[in-house]
Amino acid sequence: SNAGGLGILTGLTQPSPEALRKEIQRCRTMTTKPFGVNLTILPALIPADYDAYAKVVAEEKVTMVEIAGGSPKKYMKLFHSHGVKVLHKSATLRHALKARKYGVDLIEIVGYEASIAGGQPGDEIGLWVALAKALEVIKDIPIVASGASGTGKQLAA
Repeated sequence: SNAGGLGILTGLTQPSPEALRKEIQRCRTMTTKPFGVNLTILPALIPADYDAYAKVVAEEKVTMVEIAGGSPKKYMKLFHSHGVKVLHKSATLRHALKARKYGVDLIEIVGYEASIAGGQPGDEIGLWVALAKALEVIKDIPIVASGASGTGKQLAA
C-alpha cells in the first residue's frame, strides 16, 4: 500500500484467524494507507474456519476484502455492517453477475488464465474477452481487471 497500490494480505497464509488478526494489526504499524485481505473460499481444497477468518476481517475493519473461489453471499451483511468493502474475484461473467446480485462493491475480472474455481465447459475465456463483456453488461459497480498482462504496453493496448 505504501507504494501506491492497494496491498492485500492473503488471509489463509495465516495459520489461524487470530494469527490473521495479529498480521492485520502488524500491517497497521507499517502503513497508514488502506489495505485489504484476500479470503479464498475453497472448502474442498482448503479446510479452514472461513467464518472465523471473515469475522476477524470484519472486526478489524479492514478497508476491503477480496473474496475468491466461493460466493460472498454468506458474508455480505457481516462485512458491510463493519464498513468493509467487498471485492469479488470473478473468473466468469456468471460469477460476476451473481456477486453483483449479492451486493459486492467491486468486481475483479480475472479470466480463465487466473482462476478456474467453479468453472464449467464453455468458461475457458481469457481476461480481455471476459472484461469486454463484463463492461458491456455491468454498469452499476466498478470493475477492475487483473492478470493476463505482463507489460505496460499490453495495458496501453
